[in-house]
Amino acid sequence: MRPRTALIISAALACALPTSGAWAAKARTAATGGAAALTAPAAAKVHSSGIATWFGPGFYGKKTACGQTLTPAVVGVAHRTLPCGTLVKVSYGGHTLVVPVLDRGPYSHIGADWDLTAGAATALGISDTVRIGTRVVGSAPNVPTLGGSPAAAVAGIAGGAFAG
Repeated sequence: MRPRTALIISAALACALPTSGAWAAKARTAATGGAAALTAPAAAKVHSSGIATWFGPGFYGKKTACGQTLTPAVVGVAHRTLPCGTLVKVSYGGHTLVVPVLDRGPYSHIGADWDLTAGAATALGISDTVRIGTRVVGSAPNVPTLGGSPAAAVAGIAGGAFAG
C-alpha cells in the first residue's frame, strides 16, 4: 500500500473511532499499521470551548453541505466556516472524539458554535445543548463516506475493496 493511501485510510478511520481507551488505541494502531492515525497541522487552531447543539432525525437521508448522506450512524460536526474534512477533536464529560466537518451550521437561534450529528452526540453522551471543548487537529479528504462507519470509509477510499 502506498504511503498516501495508508494516510488517507487512517484519517478516515480515525474520524469514526473514539480517541481514548485501550480499544481505540488498538484499533488505530491496527488500522494504520502502527503509524500515527493523525498528524496535526503546523499551526492548529485552538477553540477552547463552544456551545454545541445536535441534529439528525429531520435530516436523515439528505445530503450534507459536504456531500455525505446523513444517517443515524454518521459521526461528524457542522461548522459555519471550517472547510469540509477538517478534523476536530471534541471533548465532553470525559469523552473525546475526533470528528470531521461534514456540514454548515449551526443555524439555531441560541448562538451555538457547533452542530453535532446524532451519531457524534450519542458517542459523546450528549442529549441536549451543552458546552464542549474543541480543537482542530488536522484534515481528511472530503469523500462521500467521510463520517460513516470505519468499514464504509475504507471501502469508499479503496474503491469498494475493504483492506483488512
